[in-house]
Amino acid sequence: MRDFDVRKALRRDLDEQHRDDAQTRIVEEMGIWAGSVRVDLAVINGQLCGYEIKSARDTLARLPAQQALYSQVFDRVTLVVAEHHAEKAAKLVPSWWGTLVATSAGGDEVLLRQTRLASPNPAVDALQVARLLWRQEALAMLERRGLAKGYRSATVEKLCRRLAAELPLDVIRLEVREVLKARTNWSRKSIDDKGEMAVGVDLDPLSPSASAHAEGACDR
Repeated sequence: MRDFDVRKALRRDLDEQHRDDAQTRIVEEMGIWAGSVRVDLAVINGQLCGYEIKSARDTLARLPAQQALYSQVFDRVTLVVAEHHAEKAAKLVPSWWGTLVATSAGGDEVLLRQTRLASPNPAVDALQVARLLWRQEALAMLERRGLAKGYRSATVEKLCRRLAAELPLDVIRLEVREVLKARTNWSRKSIDDKGEMAVGVDLDPLSPSASAHAEGACDR
């Protein structure tokens, strides 16, 4: 069972769930932590929900670091896991994460079975949510509230820290979701853009070195 097959099944199911909701946007490979980590799929509507896939061909080696970061950003997270990973994976993620178990239905077909519903995240981090914004988006949010003075030439990291310090978490979450839903040029950014770190950098998201990388991240 390949990652591609599991992703196809997940995308099919999510499209079906949200097909009548014009306020929902589904994004594949959405970057977080200044683009250094990408969640497999994100669903953006009245919440920001992440889906991480661990197919039969994947290992769980990166899951602890991924869960530490995703648990700071998303309102809900669901782990989509091959059956032989299910027991071990459940021990590596918080109890509020949901789980879907992927099984082969013959050929390339995959069926997804829900074994645990995702619950609300009890500890969303305002700065990490703000870091989902590109530079001009963060600056525009500050401008709308008269908070941009002295920050118009600042790096995206300083802008995000300003947002996190000055605005309530619920306001940041709401506005970031609206920006992400309205964004029209997701694909224009690549890891070759000036200042953007490569996807797949092996960082502990809670370490000082990770914060240093984010400080120098892209002027998106």
